[in-house]
Amino acid sequence: MLDLPRQAVYFANHSSHLDFLTLWAVLPGGVRERVRPIAAADYWGSGLRGRIATALFHPYLVDRGKGSSHDEEPEAKDPAKKPGSQLDGMLAVLDAGDSLVIFPEGTRGDGHEIAPFQRGLARLARERPHVPVIPVGLANLGRMLPKGGVIPVPMLATISFLPSIELQPDESDEDFLERARLLLVEAVPNPADESDAELAGELADSHAPRGAPEPAGTTQPTDATQPADATPNEEA
Repeated sequence: MLDLPRQAVYFANHSSHLDFLTLWAVLPGGVRERVRPIAAADYWGSGLRGRIATALFHPYLVDRGKGSSHDEEPEAKDPAKKPGSQLDGMLAVLDAGDSLVIFPEGTRGDGHEIAPFQRGLARLARERPHVPVIPVGLANLGRMLPKGGVIPVPMLATISFLPSIELQPDESDEDFLERARLLLVEAVPNPADESDAELAGELADSHAPRGAPEPAGTTQPTDATQPADATPNEEA
């Protein structure tokens, strides 16, 4: 059973649309009910996909590259849905007692490296220092459903919840973000390294002996023209 605080800012590497769903699924029920993902409005904010995401996960939608909050349902009673910066909206979510899941790379990567983090994570940590900031390493999800993929490939994935981190009083946003990024780099194995290890294992198996060799002299050559247990004809 995961021992997680009632409220937190979870940040994770991002390489698949399965990332949030998988993270959300492993959270304890009481924590899961109050967790909201930060999601891109241009992808999750409209159509059937947007309606499903809103109904199930209640995401806080942001406009990538813009500074104003966005929402498709302005009539909903949500403290984050008010004019102002996107950061103000995220802070309002925290002030309402909910947790946030943020992917600070800003977009999905290829899973082979973790891109530099955007500033939002550091600003949340600075503005709400009482809310724990918890790193979450997601491994193999980019191989299960990579960018551009439609059907997940069955394979094992792992989720690692690391100890929470704090923004130090004399620490710059840049230093905090790089420290946070390196925690995930260390926690998440590179898929290329895993593929090399798998290939090496397969090659080792293919060259392994199939059985112990038989001692010399225990078998006799047989004539291909007669059964192996046949007795040669005696001369008349």
